[in-house]
Amino acid sequence: MNRKLFAGAVLLVGLILIAGCTEQPQAQEELKIGVVASMTGPASTTGKDIWQSAVLAVEEINADGGVYIQDVGHKVPVRAVLGDDESTREGGQKAVTRLITEDKVDILTGGFSSAVVSAHQSIVAQYGIPYIVTGASSPIITRRDDVDTSTIFHYCPTTDDYGRQTTLFTSEVIRPAVQERFGFPADRPLRLALIYQDSPYGKGVQTAVLETIEKENLPVVVVAQETFKMGETDFRTVLTRVKAAKPDVVYPATFLNEQIPLITQARRDVGVNAIFLAVECNDDPDYYAGVGRYGDFSVIETRFNPYTIPVGPVADDTARFREQFEKRWGGFPGMMGASTYEGVYIAVQAVENAGTREKNAVTAALAALEMPEMVEAMEGGVVRFTDEYREARFALYMVQLRWDDGANAVRPVIVWPDNLAQGEFVLPDWFEASPA
Repeated sequence: MNRKLFAGAVLLVGLILIAGCTEQPQAQEELKIGVVASMTGPASTTGKDIWQSAVLAVEEINADGGVYIQDVGHKVPVRAVLGDDESTREGGQKAVTRLITEDKVDILTGGFSSAVVSAHQSIVAQYGIPYIVTGASSPIITRRDDVDTSTIFHYCPTTDDYGRQTTLFTSEVIRPAVQERFGFPADRPLRLALIYQDSPYGKGVQTAVLETIEKENLPVVVVAQETFKMGETDFRTVLTRVKAAKPDVVYPATFLNEQIPLITQARRDVGVNAIFLAVECNDDPDYYAGVGRYGDFSVIETRFNPYTIPVGPVADDTARFREQFEKRWGGFPGMMGASTYEGVYIAVQAVENAGTREKNAVTAALAALEMPEMVEAMEGGVVRFTDEYREARFALYMVQLRWDDGANAVRPVIVWPDNLAQGEFVLPDWFEASPA
């Protein structure tokens, strides 16, 4: 080989090596956020909402230049990496393992089902990765002692929180309305039926209701308790037993794809003429479309609603989020989407505060985090996590669904608490109640 050819070959090899060396750090100069979402299986409707909201947050952050990381010395882009938990424990374990070991994410967010999240917590503990859980509401997520949960932060009201609030609402608002309508004696208790998913989530709601009634000495009696397996779609047998108990109120602890057939079958097929409640995870546009007229006068406990915005400091930011989501995806977000949208911003803020993507430093930054509330109202107006169990505290409210001829669908009216109320709770004409 002559000298010129040899020199050219050396130069070419050198350029390739230099390119390889320069591309590798560039590939590493990003913040990778793993998003655990149920894209398939019974919770897939909610999973889609979670993923789309996370993508929107990442796009907004990158449009502003990304996240500044001190030990990098400049802003870097953020990348959302999807982990489909398939709405199953095994699927969640596979997804989280892949996100951590193959995708090499720096932090996790999302996680919807308490059963699914609790099954992959040991993997999170093994790798010590920070995880902002935005959906799984069972208190065991950060309170269990058989697994190290020190890197897990609960950005979601627990079943204790919203189960208590919902039970208080039935006693303070629905019971007086029933008493007034039927002229019942003052000591007649509200008759409540529970239908709950056989999972940590469902059992958490059941426990919260029973404990709230006992601790608060509420005039509420539980007349029926029924369970079902996650993913169930035929509730007629359960509802027939519930109807025989003559409840004033039925409180199902369900996912969206369970709540829609449950309330439809209750009103259409079985004739349960009671007030139906719904847990906040059902506050999603697909739920409003799915229940149709059968959802009229039902009540949802929530912290974010796709169609109405409570008055307060975050009202403008909430409206902007809804507008941006609609512009990006062609529809309104649900409550779980809003929570994960915020979860991405919390992850980015924690990394920026830590000045590094190093796991222990980011975990410490999350523990010390104090940032302004975003689209969901927080207690004290600040996003922070409690010292003992790393739980966030939200300002919850209740909406009653009413038929809207203009929308040809049910739409929400905030009815509780009084300082946020847009209207009064209404007992429908078809409501039936037993004297005892």
